[in-house]
Order: sequence, then structure tokens, then C-alpha cells
Amino acid sequence: MGAFDIKHWLVVLLVVVLVFGTKRLRTLGSDLGEAIKSFRKTMATEESEAREDMPKPVEAAGANESRPQAR
Repeated sequence: MGAFDIKHWLVVLLVVVLVFGTKRLRTLGSDLGEAIKSFRKTMATEESEAREDMPKPVEAAGANESRPQAR
């Protein structure tokens, strides 16, 4: 009979439904889902912009000419 007993969680769920109502909980769930989607979209956009801002490695044009070639 610890804190993870199913009877305790059912009582907590019942109290939450009585306090907030099912309609308000449903809108809260949809709002939370939209917020998560918006957060993921923003993070993906910021990561792609950060990759575009990073300088690309530049190869030196004469780097291979200074080394002696093996025969």
C-alpha cells in the first residue's frame, strides 16, 4: 500500500476531473499538444539556421602542390 497503489491514483484522477471538468481537461490536452508541436518546429528551425551560419571548411587550392609526389 504505497504511493503507487491503483486506488490512490483513481481517487486523484476523480478529484482532478471533478475540479477541472472533462471539457477543460480536453482543451488542456490539445493546447499542450499544440505547444509541444510548436516547440519542436522552433527547435528544428533554429538548428537548421545554426547549421547554415557555421562556416564551411575550405580546401586550400595549392595544398597538394607543395607535397612531393611519390613515384
